[in-house]
Amino acid sequence: MEHLRRLTLRDRQLLAWLAEHYVLSADQITDAAFTSRRSARLRLATLHGIEAVSRFVDITTGDGQYLYALGPLGMLVHPTAYNDPDRPDARPPRSSIERTERIVGSCRLAHLLGTNQLFIDLLAHARSQPNLRLARWWSEQHATAAYAMAGIRPDGHGVWCVGEQQVGFFLEHDNGTEPLAVVLRKLRGYERLTQFGPRYPVLLRVRSRRREANLLRALAGVPTPMPVATGIHNEHPAGPAWTLTTEPGLRRWLHELPCDHGPDNPATNPHRFTHPDDD
Repeated sequence: MEHLRRLTLRDRQLLAWLAEHYVLSADQITDAAFTSRRSARLRLATLHGIEAVSRFVDITTGDGQYLYALGPLGMLVHPTAYNDPDRPDARPPRSSIERTERIVGSCRLAHLLGTNQLFIDLLAHARSQPNLRLARWWSEQHATAAYAMAGIRPDGHGVWCVGEQQVGFFLEHDNGTEPLAVVLRKLRGYERLTQFGPRYPVLLRVRSRRREANLLRALAGVPTPMPVATGIHNEHPAGPAWTLTTEPGLRRWLHELPCDHGPDNPATNPHRFTHPDDD
């Protein structure tokens, strides 16, 4: 198709993000991929015009900005996109309109945007320095499928690289809607994963210092085979924003968190991260 030839490498990267992560706001796309809001607005208008993306008004914050999902052309490029944020096993949508309707109507829309924001912040930060890189960004559905043997359901999974330092992590984005006991029970799956897979830090990212303090108090003295760290939504994730449950008085940068990619065993740890320079 003629419109396919009009897609730039940046356009294709954006479509890949939307295929994996369902939805991004105009601000998020700007921060991750553009140099100015004007250039982002103009390019997104072009992509909308050729039906590479669909858009709808953000009703989660009331700021009126557009949220973007895959359009018909985008689904042609990514026919196996994740299709339903509420029901991963749902039948494929008949059209990009149905897929967008599922996203618009999702009870998890605000949660999706909040989860994606952490990774967008890392992508934007990496653009400022050549030694920074977000080497992996997986959605909940991707990470859940990859680590199905352990039964984990992280909100997101990433690998953050600072120079030669590589830190894999699992994100639990907490909006304060679940009791602390429910949040803590999620750690059992990550404990199972350490028996045969990576021992990545689990990031419990919460809305307030009070909730963080409650989590740290609940986990005080509780041994876990993987690192567990708490953080606050409004602190930059790359910076000194993380408190390990074993070090409640200290704040660490993301790349300073302990990390173990797990055994080099394709049978039990097939998704073991390998830095591209190590190939």
